[in-house]
Amino acid sequence: MSTTPTWKKNAPQLDDNDRRILRHLYSGLSDASIARHLGVGHRTIQRKVQRLMEHLQANGRVALGARAQELGLLDENTRGSAGR
Repeated sequence: MSTTPTWKKNAPQLDDNDRRILRHLYSGLSDASIARHLGVGHRTIQRKVQRLMEHLQANGRVALGARAQELGLLDENTRGSAGR
């Protein structure tokens, strides 16, 4: 019988847009580029990245990407993630 690892059970629940932002951020895109990809304003992305840093307890963009990777939030197959 297979069980879900504890770290995955405790991973924060994020919506599809948050996951898209994290994937774009992890790939190295700037806030402005992410905004263009998602069709939203630059400030919207800045606010969402700030909120994600607080939510995932990361003290910077690089730390946010690393934390998202650590928690399995960048996985395309994770529940709640949709295609790009």
